[in-house]
Amino acid sequence: MLNLVLFEPEIPNNTGSLIRLSANMGASLHLIKPFGFEITDKRLRRAGLDYKELAQVYEYENFEDYLLKAKPNRLYAVSSKVSTSYADVNYQSGDSFLFGPETRGLPQEILDQYPGITLPMQAGSRSLNLSNCVSIVAYEAWRQLSFVKL
Repeated sequence: MLNLVLFEPEIPNNTGSLIRLSANMGASLHLIKPFGFEITDKRLRRAGLDYKELAQVYEYENFEDYLLKAKPNRLYAVSSKVSTSYADVNYQSGDSFLFGPETRGLPQEILDQYPGITLPMQAGSRSLNLSNCVSIVAYEAWRQLSFVKL
């Protein structure tokens, strides 16, 4: 199983899309508060369609609560502020991928604690859409696992 982790997500449409993604690929989705929206937001429901019942979605009060309860084995911090490409890592079942809020990214203290991976972009580009980033990284990890049912 792969674990997709959103640290303080801000945009309900992105989170809804990732509920749908996690349901369809068999990954767990972990949401760390505070959220920039109400979990009952109609935009989240619309983007996730009826997949919330099919997805494994977990909520945590803060990052420490996530670490305590989820106990991630290998946690990768995904950020535009690191240099290791997501494509240069050998992933394992059980890996967790931590993504920061859409407007701020992950705090430096988290980036300093965990191995970081990034998605290559053109020079001068600031960032990619969160749900696109999660999808790219998740599918590369799943591809490396031969698309085995997670």
